[in-house]
Amino acid sequence: MKLARFRTGDSPVRLGRIDGDEIVDLSDALGIGSSLRALIPELAARRESILSASGPRHPLAEVTLLAPIDDPQKYLGVGMNYAAHAEEARQAGIPIPTSQMWFNKQVSCINDPFGHIVRPVVSEQLDYEIELGVVIGKPARNVSAHEAREYIAGYLVANDVSVRDWLAKLSPTFTLGKSFDTHGPIGPWLTTDDEIDDPLALQMTLTVNGEVRQSADTGGMIYDIYEQIAYLSQVMTLQPGDILATGTPSGIGAPTQNWLVPGDVVRAEIEGLGAIENRVVEDRVES
Repeated sequence: MKLARFRTGDSPVRLGRIDGDEIVDLSDALGIGSSLRALIPELAARRESILSASGPRHPLAEVTLLAPIDDPQKYLGVGMNYAAHAEEARQAGIPIPTSQMWFNKQVSCINDPFGHIVRPVVSEQLDYEIELGVVIGKPARNVSAHEAREYIAGYLVANDVSVRDWLAKLSPTFTLGKSFDTHGPIGPWLTTDDEIDDPLALQMTLTVNGEVRQSADTGGMIYDIYEQIAYLSQVMTLQPGDILATGTPSGIGAPTQNWLVPGDVVRAEIEGLGAIENRVVEDRVES
């Protein structure tokens, strides 16, 4: 299944099922409101009713897609999880970690799949990072890597937008440089785990103004998504709807100082999951 949050015009937020180039409004038929996170613990039990439910249909081109999960308890990212990207980071002055290196993206950074990315007035070092987003499906505590897939609800495309100077020198942790408002576009929908044969064999491509900047497959991770869940769940209980950004491949802007500027259009696409596309705009300065 592919499940999305959406709006038509000025209508309230709805939940829907993607069906080809249309979206089927399920909110009334299933009485599920507008929170996909609230539905996630029930996905397995309600799978057949979700697949068979009917409702108003809308062409995808005529709706506004919203962040599939807009209210996770946690949005966590792992740093330097592809070898070539780790070397890029080293060249930029960031030491290569010897174990999984996790940071918070504050949930207030979450953005819609086609929302604008704001370049903050406090920096010009705005960068992109395509990542496979993993959404947790049920509480996970002390989970082994062998059983970790059982705890995955599904996947989405993520762009871990980063403000590099706040990462490198102005902040003692990655959290601030990863958490500016609008710097967490995700989507375009949640693709449930059963639709993906192997999440470690998906092609990822990121373009800026049509130019390919990143191209790799998810099999290049140093620590795969199952090892990531096992590692994190030793420390904290991962909850339904929590989002894990699982690392980016090489090709980021930092090594060449090729920063994003207002007017740039960033498109991130992952095989089987769809694409998100975001235009960079100037920050508004309050007078």
